[in-house]
Amino acid sequence: MDVFIELLHPTILVPWILAMLFGIFAGATPGLTATMATALIVPISYYMPPVAGLAMIIGATFTAIFAGDIPATFLRIPGTPASSAAILDGFELNRQGKGGFALTLDLLCSSIGGLIGVTVLILVAPPLARIALRFSSAEYFWLGLFGLSMSAVVSKGNTFRGIIAAAFGLLVSTVGMDVTTGHPRFTFGQVELLSGVGFIPAMIGLFGLSEVLKLASDKSILNAPSITETAKISLFGALPTVWKHKLIVVRSALIGTFTGSLPGAGADIAAWMSYGVAKKTSRNPEKFGTGSEEGVIAPTSANNAGLAGAWIPALVFGIPGDAVTAIVVGAMLMYGLRPGPLIFEQSREIVDSIFVIAVVTQFLLIGAGLIGIKAFSRILRLPRNAVMVIVLMFSVVGSFALENSFFDVYIMIAFGVIGFYMEKKDVPLPPLILGLILGPMVERNLRVGLVRTQGDFLPFLTRPISALLAAALFITLFGGPIWSFVRERLRRR
Repeated sequence: MDVFIELLHPTILVPWILAMLFGIFAGATPGLTATMATALIVPISYYMPPVAGLAMIIGATFTAIFAGDIPATFLRIPGTPASSAAILDGFELNRQGKGGFALTLDLLCSSIGGLIGVTVLILVAPPLARIALRFSSAEYFWLGLFGLSMSAVVSKGNTFRGIIAAAFGLLVSTVGMDVTTGHPRFTFGQVELLSGVGFIPAMIGLFGLSEVLKLASDKSILNAPSITETAKISLFGALPTVWKHKLIVVRSALIGTFTGSLPGAGADIAAWMSYGVAKKTSRNPEKFGTGSEEGVIAPTSANNAGLAGAWIPALVFGIPGDAVTAIVVGAMLMYGLRPGPLIFEQSREIVDSIFVIAVVTQFLLIGAGLIGIKAFSRILRLPRNAVMVIVLMFSVVGSFALENSFFDVYIMIAFGVIGFYMEKKDVPLPPLILGLILGPMVERNLRVGLVRTQGDFLPFLTRPISALLAAALFITLFGGPIWSFVRERLRRR
């Protein structure tokens, strides 16, 4: 109760709500994503108390995930990767003149799915933390590798390119002081690189500047499609439909939470998995893709739940579940908080605040979402080049403000160019992000573990949990090809 009252203080509540409105703006603007919104909020919250800063970050991420469905429904352009599944039926309902109804369903199910995901987070995270206290360097090494492997496997397109991106992220993470000897590595005489490559400027460049460069290189997409009228929305009109499909809401939210808790999976994979399950179990699967209400409810119930699920490995193990929580983990480290099993003992008040913030955000999401639907049904008629000017301004100011360093701006520009060419070659960015954030963890635990065992790698495979994680890693990387080979041999026989 005391935590809840503390959160109602104007110094926390006002920036919290403003951050949620910014999340609506970022998520509903094609090209800006929830990851971009989070990366831009972090520098703003840098000088604020941890609770206020985390409230801003959490509020912005949850609203941005929902808001990505607004352009997906109106324009058939997903605002965030997690909104790609919303195109199939949401846009078809919009073509039938039911765009406002589709987004109202979307908003309610996002809030309910988020509540279910946060509830699972609250119930599951502390017990997992007690188990994690038994983890040694070996377990954390395999866990970090498992997170990296998941990010490569679930990457859209070529798995090999995902592995390349993760390897590049690992390489960049080695820049700076050696974690065991203290010698500088790959700094090229630059004092600013002794502390490593700035995480936030790199994220802003990858997801902000790269998008600006992408649009600037293709003038044909600078003008967004227009919509003819503002949306008509009614919460009470959508509630009976949500109640009718309540089992789909709960099932999709649980699928989303589980998928989101897998390192590297994220809300976009959760949305597609829930959509697929809903279609396979539906009594009317032929309606999916033609304006099905179930096709709207399933993915949107899953994506916010997936975001909550991604907090499970982030809080318990310090391993981000997706690109958004990778930035959140970086922000927590910035505040002096070290995610991991001990955070539930050493920073219990902060953890309780995070839980309460996540719950309250789901209710505030409804108000912010209604404003977003109304506003962006007008704003999305504007050309996107005007919006990209704002993105560029935020990118430069956000990168500089973190450390008052022009060098961070150069880092942002460099990673913006890298991100632009990676996306041009269909190389996914999330594996790079996870490689950047997980690289130090993998290296530190490998080297510390080898020091403890005097260079013997066998204990990394003989400890029960380590062996289980190593097996999971092997199955993730090679299980599909092996099963396909066995199935083909059996078929021939």
